[in-house]
Amino acid sequence: MTRSRAVLWPTLLAVPALAVLIGLGTWQLQRLAWKTALIEAAAERSAAAPVPAPSEADWSTLSPAETEYRRVTASGVFRHDLEVAVFTDLPTAKGSFRGTGWWILTPLEREDGSVIIVNRGFVPADRKDPASRPDGQVAGPVTVTGLMRATEERYAFTPADDPRTNTWFTRDPAGIAAAKGLTRVAPFFIDSEASAPGGLPQGGETRLSFPNRHFEYALTWYGLALALGGVYVAIEARRLRSQETTPCQPTPIK
Repeated sequence: MTRSRAVLWPTLLAVPALAVLIGLGTWQLQRLAWKTALIEAAAERSAAAPVPAPSEADWSTLSPAETEYRRVTASGVFRHDLEVAVFTDLPTAKGSFRGTGWWILTPLEREDGSVIIVNRGFVPADRKDPASRPDGQVAGPVTVTGLMRATEERYAFTPADDPRTNTWFTRDPAGIAAAKGLTRVAPFFIDSEASAPGGLPQGGETRLSFPNRHFEYALTWYGLALALGGVYVAIEARRLRSQETTPCQPTPIK
């Protein structure tokens, strides 16, 4: 192998790998800034005095980054006949019930005819049927206080929702509206902060603490990049020393 090729191949392998590792570290720092801002916003907004939920006229201008976890109130009548159950697992809870179960999402029809989906809270797996918790099916006008939430993300392995069996896997106001034939539905939902009469659905279970290990991950990626750079330098230094100690071979005369 010629000297140029001996230098070329390690360089061609090391430089792209180094760029990827540095890019991943930088991405984690960006995620750190995002997560830190989210934690601060969630803590500040969830502790503030509630304000009226945005009117229908303002829906088109809403930004989740500015409204997520904002504490709001909304008044109307629950459409219990259109209740939706979203599968979840609640390993820890503020209330008495936890484990595998369901979020109960119910359309709240306001006086002007607009609708806001309300996540009324958690019920255990065996309490999905509304008949098993009749005290919680509140009739007549109600006022809900809770936190504004953006549509839940759907990932590649998230199962498909099944409106036929009322089995859902994402808290998606638009999807619920389409399945239930609702119009004028807000592009957000509200996590109720209070439990229903009888204790179910169990409200106030919005998660407001988030893991934040992005700085640790950034250090890991940057550390790997530094290690790779060190290995590359060591290999090149050894190659150069080898060339210096190898005697020159005379060129044969033809």
